[in-house]
Amino acid sequence: MFEGFTHTKISVSDAELNVRYGGNGPPVLLLHGHPRTHVTWSKVAPELAKSFTVVCPDLRGFGCSSKPADQPDHAGSSKRAKAKDCVELMSQLGFEQFALVGHDRGSYTAYRAALDYPDRITRLVVLDCIPILEALNRCNEKFARQWYHWFFFAQPEKPERAILADPDKWYGGQPASMGDEEYVEFRRAIQDPETVHGMIEDYRAGLSVDKEHELQDRQIGRVIECPTLCLWSKYDDLEDIYGDIVGIWKNWAPDVRGKAIASGHHMAEEAPEEVVAELRLFLLQRTLPAPVC
Repeated sequence: MFEGFTHTKISVSDAELNVRYGGNGPPVLLLHGHPRTHVTWSKVAPELAKSFTVVCPDLRGFGCSSKPADQPDHAGSSKRAKAKDCVELMSQLGFEQFALVGHDRGSYTAYRAALDYPDRITRLVVLDCIPILEALNRCNEKFARQWYHWFFFAQPEKPERAILADPDKWYGGQPASMGDEEYVEFRRAIQDPETVHGMIEDYRAGLSVDKEHELQDRQIGRVIECPTLCLWSKYDDLEDIYGDIVGIWKNWAPDVRGKAIASGHHMAEEAPEEVVAELRLFLLQRTLPAPVC
């Protein structure tokens, strides 16, 4: 995996991050989702590295990165804390400004970084994601039935016990789509009790401290200032539940565009060529036309 990339651990203020980076050109940071690690980008990162310097960390709490101490408000697993990790990581690698791509739970950290550090993030890409507050405000029977795990994972102790009883059954995953080495890394993560707890804490933070941060954003009118691209999986349920994905994002990112990718949820694994094409097109554009209303 990641031929030509450097694999190392990098310490930031409050975490130690497991990181791979490589390539040459403008910097781009790729953030994975749940229950993946940074190796979910193994088919995308080497292609992007032909034009960019690509950085792929495990988020704190995930994979081989450090696990934050538990706190009553779950602040150690907040997207604000993880965004701070990302900005510090890129500073240590010599990048004061960079593009940011996040998938699934990694998207929440990505757009939090764009909100909290507008001078650092040049472009934002969110994959299979709308803001947490927008999802909760649209919580209906369909959402509760199809995304019930949000509320189950918010409960104390029981989610970890259920997952760890049979991680392979709970999470699935196949080497045919992921790759053999990637599948080994994935299984190592989902069978580790500390990592499972760290991943579930991400959800607990989502329904507590992260939601409060987004409410504060709404109250003061904070929006994402950089050009933004949202991509979603044609064969997953985001558009089915929420309808106009780009319209939702316009409330948070005035300069936004988006489209569906012919893929299931883990699009970097299932449709890497199309993901790379869309990322290259967006990230290399010098000027963007005004969004069509």
